[in-house]
Amino acid sequence: MEGLLALVAAVLTAASVASRGAAYTNYTVGDTAGWFFDAATNRSAADYQAWAKNFTFNLGDFLIFNTDSDHTVVQTYNGTAFKSCDYEDDTGSDTILYSVPGDPTKLGVRGVIAVPLTKVGDNYYFSDANDGIQCADGLKFSISVNKGEGLPPSLIEPPPSPPSSASSPPAADTPPIGTPSSQNENFANSAASRPLPAAGLAFPVILMCGLVALFV
Repeated sequence: MEGLLALVAAVLTAASVASRGAAYTNYTVGDTAGWFFDAATNRSAADYQAWAKNFTFNLGDFLIFNTDSDHTVVQTYNGTAFKSCDYEDDTGSDTILYSVPGDPTKLGVRGVIAVPLTKVGDNYYFSDANDGIQCADGLKFSISVNKGEGLPPSLIEPPPSPPSSASSPPAADTPPIGTPSSQNENFANSAASRPLPAAGLAFPVILMCGLVALFV
C-alpha cells in the first residue's frame, strides 16, 4: 500500500510540474478600453501606464492591442524616442512600427496587433499617429520585462521588419492581426505554448484511479 501511495504522489507531482511549464501570458493592453485616442477630447481611452503597473511581464509574453487603423503601435527600447514621441531619428534596430494591416487610406478599420516581448529591460510603447499628438496626450506606456523562463523556441529569432507593402484586407468579419512576425506565429495562449489547463490533469487522475482499483 505504501508503494501505491508513493506512486500516486509521484504522478501528481509530475502533473503539477507540467502544468507550470511554459507559463507565457497574453496581456490585453488597456483591458476593455483597447488602444484608442479620442481626438475630440484629446484624451486616451485609458491610463495605460497605470494599467501596466498591475502586471509583471516576462520574455515570451505578448501584448495584445485591440485598436484600429487610426492608431499605431511603436515598440522601442530607446527612451529618448519614447519621451519625444518620435522615433524618426532612431535608425538602428531599437524600434519597430506596428499597424493594422490593410489599405492605409481607409480609416477606422478594426484589428488586433500582437507584440511579442523579446528583450529584457525597459520596453516602451506609443502611437505616432497625428504627428505624435496621441502619444503626447496619453497613448503611451513603458514596462520592464523580466527574463522569466526565457524565450520560447518560436521567438528565439528577432521579429523581421514589417512588410513594406500593405497586404489585402481580410474579410470584414475577421479582425486582422497586425504584427511584423509571421502570421502563423503562436501567441502565448496558443496550444503550442500555453500552460497545461486544469483539464490537463485528467490523465494523471484517471491513471491514479486505475492504480487504486488495481490494488484494492
